[in-house]
Amino acid sequence: MRKILILSLLLLGACTAHRQPLIGITCSRSSAGSSLLSTTYPEAIRKAGAIPVAIPTVSSAEEARAVIGTLDGIVFSGGEDVCPAWYGEEVLNETVEVDTLRDFSDSLLAKAALASGKPILAICRGEQLLNVMMGGSLYQDIPTQRPEAVTHGGGALHKIKPQDGSLLARLYGTDSLEVNSYHHQAVKVPAPGIRIAAYSPEGIVEAYETDQVLAFQFHPEKDLKRGDDRWLPLFQEFIGRCK
Repeated sequence: MRKILILSLLLLGACTAHRQPLIGITCSRSSAGSSLLSTTYPEAIRKAGAIPVAIPTVSSAEEARAVIGTLDGIVFSGGEDVCPAWYGEEVLNETVEVDTLRDFSDSLLAKAALASGKPILAICRGEQLLNVMMGGSLYQDIPTQRPEAVTHGGGALHKIKPQDGSLLARLYGTDSLEVNSYHHQAVKVPAPGIRIAAYSPEGIVEAYETDQVLAFQFHPEKDLKRGDDRWLPLFQEFIGRCK
């Protein structure tokens, strides 16, 4: 019995030491209030070598800290617009669509995640949210505020320019890189301390980084789902930081 117990403990320790990182992914909500999550996010995380876990809305800072405490990293996913009130502005026009409950929940999770020091991957809405939570602001509607930026939104493809020293430049070089575009909001004033990683031809921020955060305005997980494996190293880099 003693030998069996020792062997079991050794096996448990080996499994724990080599376990896959646990990655939380924030959810959007249906009109009925149910949590929604596109399969593209967990599939990308799983393909990169980690275990994805969907995070429904949280209702308190304590709950957010408890959730973050169980994870090795977190993905802030795409979805609705971030409410302009979070960065001190009134709603610009009817194109701005917000989910107040999700904004509240994501703000709690973002604060807890930033305080934890754990790696963060922020995509589309997530990229915008983290910029706001760190002290930046957004263009509420690119067609209205930056009408020259005609290639944004609707799933259109356009070029971006990775900046020297960025993860995108390290993985893909500094030549123009084609990405998808599903957004009508974008970073306006970058938060203090972030490093811009890529711009669109019109000067719209398409990616930024901190030592903790990787943030992308485009959706690499969608292209990965379609079989474009050039984006897999990006997710593998994030997962590597979570180990």
